[in-house]
Amino acid sequence: MIGSDRKSSDVGSRAEVVVPCIELDSTLSFFTTELGFRVEMITPADNPHTAIISGYGVRLCLRVGGSGKDITLQLSAVDREPKILYAPNGTAIEITNPRAGVVLPELRESLVVTQLSSDASWTVGRAGMRYRDLIPSRLGGRVIASHIHIPVGGPVPDYVHYHRVAFQMIFCKSGWVRVVYEDQGEPFVMQAGDCVLQPPEIRHRVLESSDDLEVIEIGLPAEHETFAEHEITLPTVTLRPDRDFTGQRFVRHVAEQTPWLPWRHSGFEARNTGIDAATSGLASAVTVQAKQGAVMNQSRHEHDLMFLFILSGSAKFEVDGQKDSVIVSTGSSLTLPHDCNYRLEITTDNTEFLVVEVAQ
Repeated sequence: MIGSDRKSSDVGSRAEVVVPCIELDSTLSFFTTELGFRVEMITPADNPHTAIISGYGVRLCLRVGGSGKDITLQLSAVDREPKILYAPNGTAIEITNPRAGVVLPELRESLVVTQLSSDASWTVGRAGMRYRDLIPSRLGGRVIASHIHIPVGGPVPDYVHYHRVAFQMIFCKSGWVRVVYEDQGEPFVMQAGDCVLQPPEIRHRVLESSDDLEVIEIGLPAEHETFAEHEITLPTVTLRPDRDFTGQRFVRHVAEQTPWLPWRHSGFEARNTGIDAATSGLASAVTVQAKQGAVMNQSRHEHDLMFLFILSGSAKFEVDGQKDSVIVSTGSSLTLPHDCNYRLEITTDNTEFLVVEVAQ
């Protein structure tokens, strides 16, 4: 409209991804009819060769002059079945559904003994944090267990985020860390022996830590998505300690407030973190203590994961059919397949270890 004061809709900053196509009409029809994109601009009117379309939070510039077979577009849609489609120009469309749930890779069991032998056990990760991979095989991608060390404490350069997981817990081995969680009140400090269950997609943030903080983090699956949260700020104004997050509740276990009770093996006591109740039996986590001479004998278990981490002290570990025994001490871990017939004999007083089990 010549001379109009109306502001043009195409004025301002914007970005489009150029998607080549050999023939515009069929490609445009696919994106608008099959996928629900809308047309923002098309030119020229008499013989179009370019169209700008928008949808799913992205703008595409369909342009005649090539093939789009080397382009993959991932669309997340709650009202669609996950699948892969191909546009007439060759572009692959990967449709995902965030409500479809977490898919766990097939379990590949193995016996894993990880020793804390030297500094060579550690690798340097983001923000100067040191990492130990406690299950290098990841049991086929099913699970990840990490020993994380922050040598120099202070504010942590974190942001509000969440994870798409089936299970995730953090156990504080030594030092302290201040954290905050969605709908769980003001920030709080985790001390040595404390742990949290982070139910799927709970928003959270790490704020600061002491020097020499060490935590054990266990999650399923091994590779999972982490999303930044831009809308929710923490702490939230609501307080909902019993909120259901995809069938799980948040757990804050405070070790000093939890009594030691007899465990399933004679001579052992345990502190239950409450993760079993909060996950309706999907997983459990207990800290166990025993004196020198106490013995665990176990022939098999019925879990996807049985994981032990030695927090202090030492024990002699031996497996039926293997000639040599192994001494596992502070920082060592054991991952046991379901049919493992083993014996664990405590060799020093005041030995403590973490036991995490995840059901099939």
